[in-house]
Amino acid sequence: MLSSISLKPITNPKNPFFSSFLNQNPSLFSFHLPLPPSKTLLKPISATLIPCNPPPQQQKFYQTFRPPPSPLPAQFRSLDPEARLEVLANRLGLWFEYAPIIPSLYPEGFSPHSIEESTGISGVEQNRLIVASLVRESLIQSKTDENVVSFFETGGAELLYEIRLLSAIQRAEAARYIVENRLDGKGAEDLARAMKDFPKRKTDKGWKRFEYKLPGDCLSFMYYRQSREHRNPSEHKTAALRQALEVSESESAKKELLKELEDGEDKKEEKGDDLEYGVQVPVVRMKFGEVADASTVVVFPVCKAEVKDREILKAPLECRRERDFGVMEAEKGWKRWVVLPSWKPVVGLSNGGVVVAFEDARVLPWKANRWCKEEAILVVADRNKKEVELDDVTW
Repeated sequence: MLSSISLKPITNPKNPFFSSFLNQNPSLFSFHLPLPPSKTLLKPISATLIPCNPPPQQQKFYQTFRPPPSPLPAQFRSLDPEARLEVLANRLGLWFEYAPIIPSLYPEGFSPHSIEESTGISGVEQNRLIVASLVRESLIQSKTDENVVSFFETGGAELLYEIRLLSAIQRAEAARYIVENRLDGKGAEDLARAMKDFPKRKTDKGWKRFEYKLPGDCLSFMYYRQSREHRNPSEHKTAALRQALEVSESESAKKELLKELEDGEDKKEEKGDDLEYGVQVPVVRMKFGEVADASTVVVFPVCKAEVKDREILKAPLECRRERDFGVMEAEKGWKRWVVLPSWKPVVGLSNGGVVVAFEDARVLPWKANRWCKEEAILVVADRNKKEVELDDVTW
């Protein structure tokens, strides 16, 4: 039983906030008065300002000027422009020694034309000397054999100029091949062109048989490709193959060329009266829109390849063109006609010409090395002739 007396707080006269109830339940209420400032409780606070990033050191943009090394030989560096022109005019020294004089005159206000007037060296020759001297320097930098480099000291500017488009490694190999085979300017030009063109011919026949790192094989492959542009067999094809065999270096390339030569000889023996090897038939690929762009055209009756010879002979023999509006008139009616441009092989077949249509070109007796593809083809024949004549024209 509670009474008002039991709930009356007991106060402490010394501490007016003291209560026995609060003392027994300290978690219900807690309150502390701030202590009076005291010298013993105060501690000095030390703080140090730390910079986020140290300031960058000021860079020195000015650097001592160091001129590039002079390309001129030591004996020409002290000469004035007039003296240099005299050296060029009199060809004093070797060509690769006085060649650097030419570009050194440009900053002095000279032009190729003015240099030509003073020295007699044409602009083309000036360019050849400058480029050839740079090519020679690249051979020295790539540590080419000294005997090879010395070969071009007298009259070698024309030869070195031709291999300017090759890489440093290719230049060294090309220079070696030129020296060993005593090539002239035309031979050096063909060699450089063959070495530059060889990597682009990966899809050509026989490419894998030739070695890219050997200059002779690159040159041989160029002659080998040229031989395939002639009729097989023919004297021009055989001559090109023999030239390719003469300059080839690898054994694989020689085997390929010997095989081509043997195949050509066998075809000559089998030629005789064989129509397949004795006659060339022109093949023309008609481009899209070629008929519309042609100034003159020809019209032929068309027969399917499946029909018999009698059906082909029934086709109209003559198809005339009237003057007005170019109207064509045939001697009798026919279902299928074709309009072709006035190509040279067909322009003379106005009378007796007929076209046989094949759905697949592979049914024709193409040669093994001929292009062969599954597509439609038209064969134009002259019914007035019983034999196929040789045509030397290439189409």
